[in-house]
Amino acid sequence: MKFELTSDQRDFMSALDGQIAAADPVAANRAWGEGDTKPGEALWERIAEVGVSGLLIAEEDGGLGATPVELVCAFEILGRHAVPGPWIESAAYLATALTGPERTAIADGAVATVAVPPHTPYAVDADVAGERYFVADGALKQADLGDAVSSVDPTRRLFSVTAGAAVDHGDLDAAFDLAVLAASAELLGAGERVLDDAVTYVKQRTQFGRTIGSYQAIKHQLANVRIALDFARPLIYGAAMNPTPRAVSAAKIQSAEAANIAARVGLQVHGAIGYTAEYDLSRWLLRIRALQTAWGTPAFHRERVLASLLASPSSLSPSK
Repeated sequence: MKFELTSDQRDFMSALDGQIAAADPVAANRAWGEGDTKPGEALWERIAEVGVSGLLIAEEDGGLGATPVELVCAFEILGRHAVPGPWIESAAYLATALTGPERTAIADGAVATVAVPPHTPYAVDADVAGERYFVADGALKQADLGDAVSSVDPTRRLFSVTAGAAVDHGDLDAAFDLAVLAASAELLGAGERVLDDAVTYVKQRTQFGRTIGSYQAIKHQLANVRIALDFARPLIYGAAMNPTPRAVSAAKIQSAEAANIAARVGLQVHGAIGYTAEYDLSRWLLRIRALQTAWGTPAFHRERVLASLLASPSSLSPSK
């Protein structure tokens, strides 16, 4: 089966990319990590106006009534720009899990976050979110803000939360899978950005009178990144067309691996400058590191794929 984005989907990605790029997302990311969330909140409003926060919400509830494919399109762009804020939690998980007025508020652009232990035990950016939620005993509950917890990515600030009163909710398993899918797409976008920046850098950096991009070893490393990302993309978009647990987990495994390869190679070709917090590359390296284990570790998702395969013996049999 051949899958291609429609012209509307490509136009949506292009429009979103332009909206975000015009707002200096790297500066917003850096400020967010330093505790100044105002630029990031302004960027949130800008993105919400395009409809990202309400993509999965029905039109009668104030959303766009889009499909998971459009969600993946949006989150690939969010990852490419390292946009700060609890977008996965709001636009993917809570947009699916909530019902009633709370869901309409998400569609209108409200900032909300959620903790879903054990895979997401802390609530991202809970101090900025107007509404906080916690999943406990199979139910979605309102949550009270707790203490800050250290995070590998300072732009994904973690907070403990305590469960309060239960709220009406929909299918929490489906919401989890869509959050995993959004995280996978964001990893893909981040990996693509690192690759683009690495290619640009090796064309400019000279050593021994030659650009380092002319060396065969560098070309091979960058080609490996390209291949890894190209293998991840169809898994992500395929899972968006049919978001079963097995497909979603497979997408998360491959996107985390591909983004990790991109981060490692990107850091290597940049050399010592890549380690510095002042250099923009660090924005994506830290985001990739954080998202690799967010919404389920690679080990969890591998176990879920294996369990699904073993539960369907026919899927292990060679075709005749």
